[in-house]
Amino acid sequence: MSALSAVLPLAAAPLVEPVASGAQLITAALVAIALIVVLITVAKVHPFLALTFGAITVGALAGQNVLPNADGLGVLTSFGTGFGATASGVGILIGLGAMFAKLLADSGGADQIVDTIVGHASPRTLPWAMALVGAIIGLPMFFEIGLVLLMPVIYLVARRAQVSLITVGIPALAGLSAMHGLVPPHPGPLTAIGYLGADLGVTLAMGVLVAIPTVIVSGPLFGRIAGRWVDVPAPHTFDADREADAQRPSFAVTMFSVLLPVALMLGKALVDIFIDDSTQTFRQVFDLLGTPLVALLIAVVVAMFTLGRGAGMDRARVSKTLEGSLPAIAGIILIVAAGGGFKQVLVDTGIGTLLADWAADKNISVLLLAWVLAVLIRLATGSATVATITASSLMIGLVDGLSTGETSLVVLAVGSGSVFFSHVNDAGFWLVKEYFGLSVGQTLKTWSLMETILSVTGLVFVLLLGIVV
Repeated sequence: MSALSAVLPLAAAPLVEPVASGAQLITAALVAIALIVVLITVAKVHPFLALTFGAITVGALAGQNVLPNADGLGVLTSFGTGFGATASGVGILIGLGAMFAKLLADSGGADQIVDTIVGHASPRTLPWAMALVGAIIGLPMFFEIGLVLLMPVIYLVARRAQVSLITVGIPALAGLSAMHGLVPPHPGPLTAIGYLGADLGVTLAMGVLVAIPTVIVSGPLFGRIAGRWVDVPAPHTFDADREADAQRPSFAVTMFSVLLPVALMLGKALVDIFIDDSTQTFRQVFDLLGTPLVALLIAVVVAMFTLGRGAGMDRARVSKTLEGSLPAIAGIILIVAAGGGFKQVLVDTGIGTLLADWAADKNISVLLLAWVLAVLIRLATGSATVATITASSLMIGLVDGLSTGETSLVVLAVGSGSVFFSHVNDAGFWLVKEYFGLSVGQTLKTWSLMETILSVTGLVFVLLLGIVV
């Protein structure tokens, strides 16, 4: 059992026999997904509501009772079960991650990482340094938060090096986006891990292995080409100097704080590999410390001292920082939890079993199918999170019987597909367009193409790992 399964009881839900004919179930799933797409992209309905309506629709069209029957079974029951399990599992982790990210930002720790790495880079290595900065900042932070934090540095570096904003910006965006799609504890990969019953430590290790070459190809290498295509000078928006006497935690302390939860979760995975006896005390200690909830909780508590007090923040300021981190992620938790409800309705209709049987008959690569499903939903909805939730929901039946490593690769295939070709229906598209001062066409040639290269490169390395796993 994966570490996350202790947090998400429904992570490895058993396969359910289809409740209706194959044609009816496929039609129900397609109509529900189409409804979600139309509600999000055309009607501009919040994804939480769209996923809720989609869950009710797929269950009703599949022939399930909307209200609970005499046995207590029904669409609303399935939705509530999945919603509650996901909110109590992934929701807690997202909340802890937001607290840590807020401490990192408010303490000046994020600035310390950026200044140290960029300060030691030469003009030729700046794109590589920016990719590293984007990846490190992206490890604990959501994409939007990381982008906001990095934009002043991207502007400053582009002006100092006298290069296009794209040349240094694309590598940073690649680092951020790769972490967002491939590496837990981000909501997308974390949710897919929970749904598919993957091992978090193994997925984290493989995610880093896939992310490194993926970021190199889509970041510094493509950024050099994109910078020649679109030569955008950096604006003077963030010219104000930082306070010279502002106290910040040191680079070493900041990196220790950022990498602590990663080390705990990877340590747990390594101990599980080398110690087979689950009753051995040493393994049990690491099983506890490496559980995502415990690892992130330890990281937040440690960061209160290393980052908060290390930056001269008093207890009241630290408390205010932690409190201020939560309102911004309420919507994310609701979306992910609603996705959990949608997932459970799909499971209880038996659609996953049907898809698993079909894929087995056609001898289709599970990894390729996972990527294609995520790509299609990403293109339709513009949301990487919705793409991950829906694609991993449909893949539940196909991971039955796969090894630990193979299941983790399915998670990474979904994550790679979820970032494919960001375009006008993606909020991130407009965020990048406005921050970089680009036209729609320029954004498509730079940001959208970078996301596509990242997605395809990620799939290639997932397939290569699949040969040896």
